[in-house]
Amino acid sequence: MEEFFVSGRTELAGNHTDHQNGRILAAAIDLGITARARPNGDGVMRIRSQGFEPFEVRTNHLAVRTQEFGTPKSLVRGVAAAFDQIGLRIGGFDAELESSLPVGVGLSSSAAFSVLVGRILSALFNDDGVEPIVLARAAQAAENRYFGKPCGLMSQLVCAMGHTVYADFKTGQIETLQADFSAMGLTLCLTDTGGSHAGLDTSYARIPADMVYIANLFDKGVLGDVDPEAFYSKGWDPANRPVRRAMHFFGENERVPQMRDALKAGDGDAYLRLMNESGRSSEELLNNIITSASGDTKLAKGLEESAKLLQGKGAWRVHGGGFGGCVQALMPSQEFPVYRAAMEESFGVGSCREIKLA
Repeated sequence: MEEFFVSGRTELAGNHTDHQNGRILAAAIDLGITARARPNGDGVMRIRSQGFEPFEVRTNHLAVRTQEFGTPKSLVRGVAAAFDQIGLRIGGFDAELESSLPVGVGLSSSAAFSVLVGRILSALFNDDGVEPIVLARAAQAAENRYFGKPCGLMSQLVCAMGHTVYADFKTGQIETLQADFSAMGLTLCLTDTGGSHAGLDTSYARIPADMVYIANLFDKGVLGDVDPEAFYSKGWDPANRPVRRAMHFFGENERVPQMRDALKAGDGDAYLRLMNESGRSSEELLNNIITSASGDTKLAKGLEESAKLLQGKGAWRVHGGGFGGCVQALMPSQEFPVYRAAMEESFGVGSCREIKLA
């Protein structure tokens, strides 16, 4: 049997910019999914994973099945279909999986799983020759069409590349870089606030829909193709939700390369300042903290507590899609024990964990 490993990822900058052909900065982490797999010759992809019921997908049954939305089975079917559609070989295999990624904390377990399926298909049936960008696009197609999640390419790209990645989806620029917060004397962490994920599909989907609505007013498909000066020249009503979300996109899109440069230069002060700007923009303009579907305020509470603990010392922001997600925080390493103790008092033992970049 061959062994495979795909990292999870943490978003550093570019909150909800990837689906608009914007810029992103994200990093693979030292947690991920390991698989041992071998071809079986019978045209059935069989998956066994610790803690989950085993399942199988036939390689000649690759149509979208809406009843599978949101399930790992849909991702296996979707990745195989994406391979088949572009002329790559697929085949049956038996795989045993083990994950160190905690579920539901925004470390892109679904993207890592999708990329892992692609990596198995690449190694077992395509001489291990499928490029990371192709793996990422196959995984994105599976999430969009088969899983029912209208995500961009950020998570899949970073999981496929296994590094810290800066990408500009408008120009096609992809850059890997070395990132080491510990060398700056900083600790990065995530706190799972335990917020409900019920009813979030619609809330997530409204964000790209609102941004596309504004882009369409300029006869463009996505905000990445809209001239920022043309956007700001209009007399917008800032109370309008799509307008605020477009304002977040343009501001965040400008911040991403600045945060990349600060990271490359090891400039912790600049990075912390920009990270806080990103967090405020997500809260005040993007509005992906509390959803009317659930009215859950746990994430908002996590951000408020982080502000009290880190004001003038560190940075904090919503991580990933938002709403029911996590708080990402960065601080001088000597502050971390106090921060973790306070957050775990509010959200439970083990809710706050240090994140190390791969």
